[in-house]
Parts: sequence; C-alpha cells; structure tokens
Amino acid sequence: MVAVYDASDPSLERNFKGHKDSVTCVDINCNMKQIATGSKDSCVMIWNMKPQMRSYRLAGHTDAVTCVHFSPSGHLVASASRDKTVRLWVPSLKAESTSFRAHIGTVRSVNFSADGQSLVTASDDKTIKVWTVHRQKFLFSLSQHINWVRCAKFSPDGRLIVSSSDDKTVKLWDRNSRECVHSFYEHAGYANHVEFHPSGTCIAAASTDNSVKVWDIRTHKMLQHYPVHSGAVNSLSFHPSGNFLITAANDSTLKIMDLLEGKLLYTLHGHQGPASCVAFSRTGEYFASGGNDDQVMVWKSNFDCTTCEDVRFQHNTAPGQQGISANSTAHVPYPSRAPKPRSQTCSVAEVSNTTDWHAVSHPHNPGPSSHNQTTHSQSIRAPSTHQPPPQAQARASSPQHQAQAQTSDGGVSSALSSTLERIVNQLDILTQTVSILEQRLTLTEDKLKECLENQVDIVQQQQQLHSQG
Repeated sequence: MVAVYDASDPSLERNFKGHKDSVTCVDINCNMKQIATGSKDSCVMIWNMKPQMRSYRLAGHTDAVTCVHFSPSGHLVASASRDKTVRLWVPSLKAESTSFRAHIGTVRSVNFSADGQSLVTASDDKTIKVWTVHRQKFLFSLSQHINWVRCAKFSPDGRLIVSSSDDKTVKLWDRNSRECVHSFYEHAGYANHVEFHPSGTCIAAASTDNSVKVWDIRTHKMLQHYPVHSGAVNSLSFHPSGNFLITAANDSTLKIMDLLEGKLLYTLHGHQGPASCVAFSRTGEYFASGGNDDQVMVWKSNFDCTTCEDVRFQHNTAPGQQGISANSTAHVPYPSRAPKPRSQTCSVAEVSNTTDWHAVSHPHNPGPSSHNQTTHSQSIRAPSTHQPPPQAQARASSPQHQAQAQTSDGGVSSALSSTLERIVNQLDILTQTVSILEQRLTLTEDKLKECLENQVDIVQQQQQLHSQG
C-alpha cells in the first residue's frame, strides 16, 4: 500500500550520467547552480542544476581525479589527481585552468580555506602541504604521518587542519605553529575521510571499520560512534546547521544521522554498487552523491530550514555552549526540531526523464553504540530503471509542474526570465575569466622579473671577469 509522500523526507531531485568510470568526489557550488564531480576517467564534470543549462567536461588531468572542491566564492574549483597535480579551474565552457605539481605521490585531497586564500593538499607521499591560491605559492609542509594521507581539511576559522591517514591516525594540526597538537587513534581500520563540525569544536571520521566516529577536539574524547554501515565508509558531510551528518559507504547506501538525538534517521538506497562520495550544499537544502555506478545523484534534504537559522543564531550568542552532546540529549544546547523517523512506505520520484524512484519501508535500524537503544529509521530505495512506477512519477512531478505554472503566470514571461538568466551567467563567466587573466598576468610579471634579475647577474659576472682579466 502506497502512502502519501511526506515533505520532510529526503527526495531525489535529479541524477546525472556522463562519467565513463566511477565517480570519486563531489561538491556543490555556493550559488546552488553547479555541481562538480571527479572520476577515475580523469575528468572533472561541472553539472548545471537547471535543465536548460549545459554541463561541462573539464579535461586536463592524466589520471584519476580524487577530489574536487569549490572556492567559497564559487568562482574557482580545485581538483586533485593521481597524476600528482592540483588544478584550479574556472567552472565555465572555456574550461580555463592552471596546474601545479603539488606532491611526489598521488594527491588524495584538496581543500580551500574559508577565506578562499589558501589550499591544503594531502598525498600518498605522506605529507600535507599548504599553498596560496594566488600564484599557487608553497607555504609549508606537515609531515608526521607514516603512511598515505587520505584527507586534509581546514577548520572553519582556518586556524587548525585535520588529517587522516592509512597509519590509523587522525591528526590535528596548529596552522600557525605547524605542530601536531593531538592524534586520535583508529584501532580497527583507518579513516578515509575527515571533516570539521560547522562549530569548529568537533571532527567526524569515516572509517574502513564500517563506522563513523565524532570527537571533541577540546577534550579529545569520542562523543559519538555510529556503527551503522555494513561496508567501509568512504565519505561524510555535516549539514551546515550542525544537526545532521550524512555518510556514503561501500554497502551502496547513504545514511543520515541525527546528531542531537544520537541516532540513525534515514537510509537512502540509490546507487548500484559502492557509494563513494557525498556532500551537503552550503545551505543544506540539497546534497549530492556519487558512486561506482558512474552516476551522480542530487537529493533535496527537506529538513526544517528554521532549524539552521536557530542554530546559527545560537552559535553566535552562546559560544560556551557550542558542540555536540557527548552521551545524552539532555545536555544538547540546540532545540531538537529534526524530522521524526517513521516506519512507513512513501513514494519519491526523480525529476528526470531517465529514472523513477520510490520508497519502501525499513522498520528497524540500529543507532550509535554510544546510545544503548534501537531506533526506527526510514529506508528510501531506488528500484531498477527498467521497471519505473508510473504513479510515483505522476505524484511527485505534479507539484513541480504547478510551481512552474505559477512562475510563468507571475507577470514575467518564461522566455524573458530565461534570457535574463543567461545574461547573468555570461556576466559571471566574464568575471571569472578576468580573474584568471589577472592571475596569468601576475605569473608573467614574475617570470619577466626573474629574467631581468638573471640578466643583471650575467652582466655583473661578465664585468667581474673583465676586471680580473
């Protein structure tokens, strides 16, 4: 029996097919118009959220792309690769980029600082390096890991760096002193991915032991442990409110945890094979995932938007109460307004012509081991594309058509709206192009300066030789 779709449940909006091999990484632009993905096919793809806008394939790397990350302004996207280089792209049709050899081994991770001025990279050469975005100038290296470094991220305030390695440690670094201030140890596996909580007081690690751990960086204690997957966890992302955490794993599922209640909230089935990456948008309204099935899926969170505003306000007004509760929801400073998990069947459809989706009930899922309880979570599943449910498609697509009709009748014609949108996009491209040209001009000036200095040195050497002769 099919029930009425609940608007507070995550829903699949679109899926993209274009990569020729497994999708390894994903990020969403702050303007909510573009999604960047990397793949083992050596290409970076820029997908446009609006159907009428074309997508771009950015070719330049000579081996698998391991990580992509948009700059805070959205005008640049950085990519890391097995070819040992990092590229900075303008995400537009011209696909202009600058490349620099960052490491002597595979570059596993690249991440912009919150101010957009710095990059941090992690590599199989066991080092973490920090660079300037302007001119890609090397600043310093961190080198206490004794095995491949899988991931490195800046803290929200830019003062700390967190890294994870195959040496089974997660290290916390002070950016100013360049010292490791603490090491967290993984005993059963190593962390594939690590990330700061939006408050900057906690970190979460996705581990090969099929679990996710959340640590407090002030007390160095583990706050929560979620052994909810049946395969290695490849990626995770915090909702910007700090209330939710999403994971992607080899068991082909995405899972959403409610950090305030300390329990599993949703299990999402969509990818055919391991889910390799997942990321929330900067607003938390959407999240995107990629997998070994070469597909990119875009989901709408449908979380309560007022929760995000409440939490941001409390982060600013009560700094002494930031962070995640260690063991009990009684100590959580945030209002718990998360959607309640249900055990019911509801219909979900993708707004695409390629695949239709629906949900089935999954009544029982274990919560985190730090809470000795069993919770009910909802499982949303995507069936085979060969047998789409027509009723689900009609039910989910009709609100979209109604919204489009209301927009068209609102006084501005759809043709004019589309034209204005294209003009704005062209202006964005011009702005980005000018920025790249400025960077190239600066590089040219630097090279000319070096040439002049070399000529002066040569002239001085010749004068010295003449004087000695």
